[in-house]
Amino acid sequence: MKKYEVQKTLNNNVLIASDIDGNEVVLIGSGIGFGKKNGEPINYEQVEKMFVLNDPEKQEQYKQLLSTIDGETLKMLISVVEVIRERAGMPLNENIHIALTDHLAFAINRMKQGLMIRNPFLLETKALYPDEYKIAEEVRSMVNEKISIDLPEGEVGFIALHIHSAIENKNVGDLTAHSALIVKLINIIEEQLDLEIDKSSIDYTRLIRHLRYAIERMVRGEKVNEPLKITEVLKAEYPVCYNLAWKLIKVMQQSLQKDIHDAEAVYLTLHLQRLHSKKSS
Repeated sequence: MKKYEVQKTLNNNVLIASDIDGNEVVLIGSGIGFGKKNGEPINYEQVEKMFVLNDPEKQEQYKQLLSTIDGETLKMLISVVEVIRERAGMPLNENIHIALTDHLAFAINRMKQGLMIRNPFLLETKALYPDEYKIAEEVRSMVNEKISIDLPEGEVGFIALHIHSAIENKNVGDLTAHSALIVKLINIIEEQLDLEIDKSSIDYTRLIRHLRYAIERMVRGEKVNEPLKITEVLKAEYPVCYNLAWKLIKVMQQSLQKDIHDAEAVYLTLHLQRLHSKKSS
């Protein structure tokens, strides 16, 4: 059985400890920190949950965060991360301990104060990250049940972004910015083609996934092959959609400050023409 010594008590139920090799861990358990002094051994039978933060900067951020959350809420939030890891079936970026814990603690406090924040990217997040969204729905139910609160559905979208960020090692801020860009592009498409896209349709799902992958290719600087013959046909046969595709590409370039390859216009035109033709039929 591993032995740990107290490094810092955060509250009665949470403390920072170190093992015999000097590795710091976070230990959670009812009363585990009560009356404990630095250097004291830990009764391992009291440990209910434990995890390691390897990055020293992340450790310090997490310590500061933990000191602001009551013990019972903290245990629930740590359980949330464990559930996410189990459902994802793979290791998560350790930053989720800080980012998601901080987000949920803030969301819970907002709800208790009667403050609501609308999620403008909910439908897009659900379509872009369906697996993460399902896990996030379970997380929302778990939080609501454990602390008798009613987090709104919009929170599912925010949680899903955190989950995707932890799985793919992506920055949540970048994911949010990309979602905002996709919403902007969709608005331009609806305005230019004079239509309202059915957000529950497979065509909508295909379109926003294509936009997501186009954005990711731009960020990575990845090139796609340009089918020249198809390009000329599309320019001649579908000028409205081809010109719109280039308008969207310019918006993406301006937003991301990245170059984009001409071939992206071809594939985007095909998606736009599918929507346009259904409107005309």
